[in-house]
Amino acid sequence: MNANEFDKIIENIDISGEAPDTEPERQYFFLARAVRVMNEIMGRTGIRPTAVIKTFGCQMNARDSEKLTGILKCVGYKILPEEAEEEADFVIYNTCTVRENANLKVYGRLGKLGHIKESRHDMMIALCGCMMQEPDVVEKIKKDYKFVDMVFGTHNLYQFPELLYKALAQRQSVIEVWDGTDRIVEELPVERKYPFKSGVNIMFGCNNFCSYCIVPYVRGRERSRKPEDIIEEIKALADDGVKEVMLLGQNVNSYGKGLDEPITFAELLRQVCKIYGIERVRFMTSHPKDLSDELIEVMASEHKVCKHLHLPLQSGSSRILKEMNRHYTKEDYLALVDKIRAAMPEIALTTDIIVGFPGETEEDFKETMDVVSRVEFDSAFTFIYSKRTGTPAASMEDQVPGTTVKDRFGRLLVLVQEKAQRKNRGLSGRTLPVLVESINPQDSSLVSGRLENNSVVHFPGNENLIGQIVDVRLKEAKGFYYYGERV
Repeated sequence: MNANEFDKIIENIDISGEAPDTEPERQYFFLARAVRVMNEIMGRTGIRPTAVIKTFGCQMNARDSEKLTGILKCVGYKILPEEAEEEADFVIYNTCTVRENANLKVYGRLGKLGHIKESRHDMMIALCGCMMQEPDVVEKIKKDYKFVDMVFGTHNLYQFPELLYKALAQRQSVIEVWDGTDRIVEELPVERKYPFKSGVNIMFGCNNFCSYCIVPYVRGRERSRKPEDIIEEIKALADDGVKEVMLLGQNVNSYGKGLDEPITFAELLRQVCKIYGIERVRFMTSHPKDLSDELIEVMASEHKVCKHLHLPLQSGSSRILKEMNRHYTKEDYLALVDKIRAAMPEIALTTDIIVGFPGETEEDFKETMDVVSRVEFDSAFTFIYSKRTGTPAASMEDQVPGTTVKDRFGRLLVLVQEKAQRKNRGLSGRTLPVLVESINPQDSSLVSGRLENNSVVHFPGNENLIGQIVDVRLKEAKGFYYYGERV
């Protein structure tokens, strides 16, 4: 539901008594109380407070930010764009902690906001997301950033209405971070970034414990939503004009394993494809070790499933993959790619690659380069290994020197771009469907959208095309995007 639909629910809530213990009813109660406090504030000042949510990290964080936005709008805040964070009355950083650089960005921005808040005492600052699940981070916030008003984590994000009410009504710091939870509470206001496409959480957490990755520690164990709840949500999205959905999970291939009535991800995908009004279905992310023949068959046979698969490699060295605890070898990965392409010859494959994992030798790195050469990914997210405290890899010996890592990273980037550009040039001259997303920010005479393979296309058009799927002839490939013309 969007914020406007929740207005009617809140009007009928009795906020004079005790808060319910059940969810989401408890959060509805505090939403109603927060609305009352906000009305009192606007009555005194005559001004509607503004808010900014700055999102770091993955698509699941982006979806979480849509929930935060929906709640803030429901309470009465005017939402400003991210770049207006220094002017806003309330700033929320929805954080990522997959790499150290993400943490450093947050600390740097906090420092600037702290100076601003010295002259604007009514300004509120909140921190949430994966970074807040690290105890050392929370202690640092308490010690060095005492001006922060609210801190909460991934497990109790749904508790935001309750925490917001406390912060508004009591005007004191609220810190609430849970170690874990078995609850899934999705029935809260959501304000989508795009009216025509949406992410949908199908599961939370991760059980893989890759040795470099902090996600299982901050997102918790795998918890799948019931398929009927997912289908009901997507049907509501379709009724609201959504044409494309992206099914989200840390490892969607593990979906359904912990449910009372187990269901495979492939079967869920079949059910989603039956929903009237949904024209495109995407998903992210897939772990190679769990990608089944059944899923490949469904992807190949269901025309609504976008022929794009993000399949993280991480390393091409079987030795390093074992150290990473990835549970597949280089040969396994290449065989899987062959199987996928045999079923879907034109599928777009994208990937993640880490350079400089502890103990990586030049020979190990050459194995990665060999996989990139042989697979010819359509694009790749390449990362320099980032030591994350608390993960097994952080204490491994033979950390690779920075100069060596940077050299390898540069070489990998050149090869990735070379292979991707060659693949992209192969689509030039073809006419393909594009979901139009926006006016091009650099040239207002153009619109921008995405192909089924997730590549960006720019072509002449106006805002009336936004949200439509139109046929576009690809005239010119420019690196990772295209210029085209509508047919």
